[in-house]
Amino acid sequence: MTGTAAVPSPSASSSRSATPPTVALALGGGGARGLAHIHIIEAFDTLGLRPVAIAGSSIGAIMGAAMAAGLSGAEIRDHTLATVGRRAEVLNRIWSLRPATLADAFGNGLRVGQFNLERILRAFLPPGLPERIEELEVPTKIVTSDFYAQRECVCEDGDLFRALAASAALPAVFMPVMIEGRVMIDGGLSNPVPFDHLRGLADIVVGVDVIGKPEGDETAMPNRIDSLFGASQLTMHAIVEGKRAAGAPDIFLRPDVGRFRVLDFLRAKEILAATAGVRDALLRALEERLSRPGI
Repeated sequence: MTGTAAVPSPSASSSRSATPPTVALALGGGGARGLAHIHIIEAFDTLGLRPVAIAGSSIGAIMGAAMAAGLSGAEIRDHTLATVGRRAEVLNRIWSLRPATLADAFGNGLRVGQFNLERILRAFLPPGLPERIEELEVPTKIVTSDFYAQRECVCEDGDLFRALAASAALPAVFMPVMIEGRVMIDGGLSNPVPFDHLRGLADIVVGVDVIGKPEGDETAMPNRIDSLFGASQLTMHAIVEGKRAAGAPDIFLRPDVGRFRVLDFLRAKEILAATAGVRDALLRALEERLSRPGI
């Protein structure tokens, strides 16, 4: 062989240039506010896009897992409105989780903040989700927080429902979850929008922040619960801004979710109506990025 470089044929060159850019998606935590992620999934469906990787915290991990399992945005919307969006259905499903006996109910005493989220997720999530993270159709990173080590952990394989429960285990509401001998709590407390775990995995990284912020009369004193959630919002915003300063995603969106509270799942229809604009915002941003030459 000589030292002359081979010149690619026009057909090979055009084939490479015709390869569409890849997209990765990070969905953030925020409780019921994260129902706005449904619009994001629907926007991907509209463009016929499938992310090459998904990362999520808390409700973002739950929505991301549903997407990674192959559910469409429309399917997730319909299931959400038919379950958590209906008071009677919520009560029926919660009732199905009741202890079999009074001894089971009160054996360890009646305590606040001890709801088993893994059981709740199994009662409310759509059927057909796999048991293990690695069985999802799209590689997925589920962010949790190690309570004692005071750091974030990322689950990329193992028990799917346990990882989702750990990622969404909001303190004082849900029980912590044990994973590989470690006590895990809400992933949103350590990494609210985990776009940093997608760097280098796709041409375009999309991050969606549903943390929100307190709204209303700014001279009014918040009550104890609002103070608690507002303080966590402040902390999570600081984490997100620090990560954006270190390396922002290509597209970053913040739906208008401030008027809703973390546990406002019964207001699912209102949340979807109020945040519908984020779908068009993402469509415009993706179409603009995808049309750029050389991505």
